[in-house]
Amino acid sequence: MAGHSKWAQIKHKKAQVDAKRGKIFTKLVKEISVAARLGGGDPEKNPRLRVAIEKAREVNMPMDNIKRAIMKGTGELTGTSYEEITYEGYGPGGVALLIEVLTDNKNRTVSEIRHILSKHGGSLGESGCVSWIFEKKGYVLVDKKTIDEDTLISVALEAGVDDVKNDPKEENYELICFPEKLKEVKEALEKAGINVALAEVTMLPKNYVSLEGDDAEKMLKIMDVLEDHDDVQNVYANFDVSDEAMNRVAV
Repeated sequence: MAGHSKWAQIKHKKAQVDAKRGKIFTKLVKEISVAARLGGGDPEKNPRLRVAIEKAREVNMPMDNIKRAIMKGTGELTGTSYEEITYEGYGPGGVALLIEVLTDNKNRTVSEIRHILSKHGGSLGESGCVSWIFEKKGYVLVDKKTIDEDTLISVALEAGVDDVKNDPKEENYELICFPEKLKEVKEALEKAGINVALAEVTMLPKNYVSLEGDDAEKMLKIMDVLEDHDDVQNVYANFDVSDEAMNRVAV
């Protein structure tokens, strides 16, 4: 899962940079509002809302913004209604793409997504064409320099982690669990004094496509442009590229 680990870290760093510009606030407000609309405004009873609020706090979104977004979702304040859509498609080399969006104008959004993909060697596909390649999982990264593998495995398995991966080429351990166990796992690791670099619910590919040269450059450009789109909440793909290529898009 080296490809996922690399891009997850770059995405996390980009979120910190975007937070300084306030750019990520727009996406988080949408997610908080939709989560509140679908599951209610109490984060203790609404896991999706709880995760969205945690992400907002990580980038120092003011509590007033969070509260207003929740109230718009529950109907206590008027606001724009967003539609959830997942687009599926392909990148260079046959890479599978899942693109989750929240939009108030799906015709505009699908046109823009199609343009981004075609401009960089990708294409939009039919519903169901690649979704079978991905599984929803809880995903945690822990810096290898902060703990030894045996100690981590002991704590992680006790907390409910299904798998601990230690790729010798990577700087982090990767922990995989069921999505509903993520909060419990994160809290158990932190209680044991283990620093969690990243914890999120994500879509993990069952297989990966290795890319080199021009295809790698195009694929990373697609990811970068899609992530930057105001309506795009998450992009998942099953590519793996070299560290050199990945570092060229790193913050």
